[in-house]
Amino acid sequence: MLVRDRAFFASMFLTVLADQILLFLVPLVIFQITGNVAWSGLAFFFETLPRYLTFPVAGILCDRISPILLLRISRVLRAVACIIGITGQILFGGVWWLIGLSAVVGILTTQGMLALEMVLVRAFTDQRFEKVASYGQLASQMGVVLGPLTAAYLMAFWPWEAVVVLATVLFLLADLAFMLWPGQARMQAAPGNAEKRHPVADLKHALSLIWRLPGLMQAIQQAAGVNLIIGATLATAAAMVTGFFAQSEQVYAWLQVGGALATLAVLTLTAHVHLGLRTLGLTAYALICIGAVLTGVGAHPLVYALGFLLIAGFDKMFNIYVRTLRKEIIPPEEFGKTTGAIICLNNLSQPLAGLIVAVFAAGDDARAVLLGLAAAMALLGLVTFRRA
Repeated sequence: MLVRDRAFFASMFLTVLADQILLFLVPLVIFQITGNVAWSGLAFFFETLPRYLTFPVAGILCDRISPILLLRISRVLRAVACIIGITGQILFGGVWWLIGLSAVVGILTTQGMLALEMVLVRAFTDQRFEKVASYGQLASQMGVVLGPLTAAYLMAFWPWEAVVVLATVLFLLADLAFMLWPGQARMQAAPGNAEKRHPVADLKHALSLIWRLPGLMQAIQQAAGVNLIIGATLATAAAMVTGFFAQSEQVYAWLQVGGALATLAVLTLTAHVHLGLRTLGLTAYALICIGAVLTGVGAHPLVYALGFLLIAGFDKMFNIYVRTLRKEIIPPEEFGKTTGAIICLNNLSQPLAGLIVAVFAAGDDARAVLLGLAAAMALLGLVTFRRA
């Protein structure tokens, strides 16, 4: 890691650590309060739908406003949302304050993700992008690994509200580290040849590019199939592990860590094995589908864990396929708005999966729902990869 940019990567790590603590904690606490996986699915629906609907707006803002300013606002407001959420929960009780907290944090995370993407592209032009992206992925994955473990073991001694306070502090520390980063002065201006439009016209133009540029629509449909499984897995994992399989919160945390380690292994494999772009996407899609089948048929926690690890690990390989495709096809001056619209369309199936879980799952057993969604993913992949 470059010494001059260590504050930047430290800021990334602290932000992801705080986000992962909340992602681990919220569905677990909601299941502990309600005892029903359907509530976890409903919470996931309300948390993810506004998050992904925000992507087109976030992309337009990134083309118009300094990504550094947007990144800082995103972190500070996430800290404020945490304080308001736990205050409401303590004063009024119920699960809706938790659902509202995750929804607001999700929206702000969306803006932060796209702003960070723009900073990586525009502040590190003197470095190989692959090198910068590798450092960023490393900082991010460290947060992904440590977040669930931190939350699980602190919840054994602290009330969950105190763990949310810790996440609040981490967001503020991340912003402080970012302020100390001298690389802000290296930020290049946005490309000046982009046509100036009304935000609604920007969105229409982005959608027209998605429709016209070859390969984007098929990739969006494939990503929708993957995210259907990702959404269902995220919505049900806490209930399945701690409820149906009767494992501890610490076991659930280690499963999350296993997913992060599987991601690192798959990313390392992807970096060293040269596959064609279509082969890369097809391989990742097929293995995620197999993982979904294992989570749906597994009567033993080890079978479920194997399916979970396949889904978590090869999701990142599929992300590389999609991101590479976007980078090759989308014009640089249209990148922010078009990427925002694509990510929104890619991920709308995640809240849909949460809604399906809420409607069709009962108690702590979501296996039938997971198996049905795996079948839907397989059918969608069969159609789109044959057409691509």
